[in-house]
Amino acid sequence: MELVLKLAGLFFTSFVIGFSGAIMPGPLLTVTLAETPRRGAWTGPLMVLGHAMLEGGLVAAIALGLASFLQNELVIGLIALAGGGMLFWMGQAMLRSAPHLSLEPESAVPEKRLHPIVSGILASISNPYWTLWWATIGFSYIVIGLEFGVIGVVVFFLGHILADLVWYSLISVGLTKGKRLMGDRFYRGLLAFCGVALIGFGLWFVVTGVRYVNFF
Repeated sequence: MELVLKLAGLFFTSFVIGFSGAIMPGPLLTVTLAETPRRGAWTGPLMVLGHAMLEGGLVAAIALGLASFLQNELVIGLIALAGGGMLFWMGQAMLRSAPHLSLEPESAVPEKRLHPIVSGILASISNPYWTLWWATIGFSYIVIGLEFGVIGVVVFFLGHILADLVWYSLISVGLTKGKRLMGDRFYRGLLAFCGVALIGFGLWFVVTGVRYVNFF
């Protein structure tokens, strides 16, 4: 039962952090907004499928190639500190930008001719933020997941991808039906809530990192 509760906590925090990243404007959201009017409600899920294929390969490579290296407590602590700092930075930046952000299809780029799965891969890998996220936060979560073995990494990845799938499905369905599922006020409130959550998780990561590094 204790293992189940820990894995459920890992899944939940992975979902919340993943959702916080998904709702922020970026290349993947921009292409989804541009493609949905032409391709329909399946655009979002297909974009996420391409995104998941790229990230799944990355997670497997990190988990398999660095598993022994990541068993060192000092390494775990330093990674947790880096991930916590990144989460804290993301949270405060999200709080500051929330009042000024908007979710408008008109801001999207012109039509793309690539398949949504391919677009999902290219939009992800071309985003410098994506690389930075995986080098810090994603790396930290893989370390945490490896404490439970392969099942922990799988649970983390499922929570992370489900967050993307939920958000981008809502976007595509809302645009396809010709109405917004949420207004800017709700969107900004959601960003603010996620910003606070990221700061909280960041502090938790930092505390965990200090415990492993044992500075004091």
